[in-house]
Amino acid sequence: MVASQESITAKLCTFARAYHSSFDREKIFDDYLAYDLMGIEGYRQMGQLIENKFDTSDLSDDPTFKRELILKRLNKYISPIPLSRIAFTEGELERFAKQHEKCQYVICGAGMDSFAFRNTNKNIEIFEIDHPDTQAYKKERIKELEWNIPDNLHFTEVDFSKDDMIFKLLSEGFDRDIPTFFAIPGVTYYITLPVFRQTLQKIRLISAEGSKVAFDFPDDSTFCAGCPKRVKRLSLITEGLGEPMLHGFAVEEVRKVLAKTGFEVEEHLDPQSIQERFFENRSDEQTACENIHFILARKSTNSI
Repeated sequence: MVASQESITAKLCTFARAYHSSFDREKIFDDYLAYDLMGIEGYRQMGQLIENKFDTSDLSDDPTFKRELILKRLNKYISPIPLSRIAFTEGELERFAKQHEKCQYVICGAGMDSFAFRNTNKNIEIFEIDHPDTQAYKKERIKELEWNIPDNLHFTEVDFSKDDMIFKLLSEGFDRDIPTFFAIPGVTYYITLPVFRQTLQKIRLISAEGSKVAFDFPDDSTFCAGCPKRVKRLSLITEGLGEPMLHGFAVEEVRKVLAKTGFEVEEHLDPQSIQERFFENRSDEQTACENIHFILARKSTNSI
């Protein structure tokens, strides 16, 4: 089988969705296909990684883990961001799709995303953007599971070191004239603001008016001396996994980048708003991460 090029943090996020679907009674989002796509070996490996306090040097060839030894760590550091992020993104996508007879959904860095196989709206054309090796691995998993690939799913292989995203999307049948919902989950943690701006510029160039983009980002408290202990610990975890977060963004600079690239903020959920929408009155001690924000932006009618 082709080795997966999905990052360890992305695999941890998939694990969180799979575990939540299987064991948590109070569902934030039920990604009931995450475990199948991940596979038992990858699932056990990520469980063992959490049990071993995220030490990659202590993983065995036959990984196992005990649920009671990972639960507190999983709920504190891993699950809150991906669970609330997918709930926010797919909730907004559902509203967007209801407003249009036909639309497109582009997932940047799709990884083991399972939307295309949970989706029942055939009027949504789905474009999964990711590295060729990651997509080869995913296709192999789909083949092993004997799933049928939906007619409205377009695997869009993009190696950002050499490929142009616009060209690749157009070659897969992307239609510039159809309203499109773009999702950029978990990406801003590892890129600079200028690089993110370039991504938004490409989205603006290829999308119809009224198209939307949803993304999450860490704010500028992320690396402050007085940042919450959980935020500091999470940044150390990702650094130890070889995927250091570069920096946090000030909310105003994110808004300015959106405005300069022709987008208007339609909804902004700060940490308190995320807490109120997705985590109030839970019994498992999951809470919104103190430095994470969600943005939904709309392409302006007076785009530059």
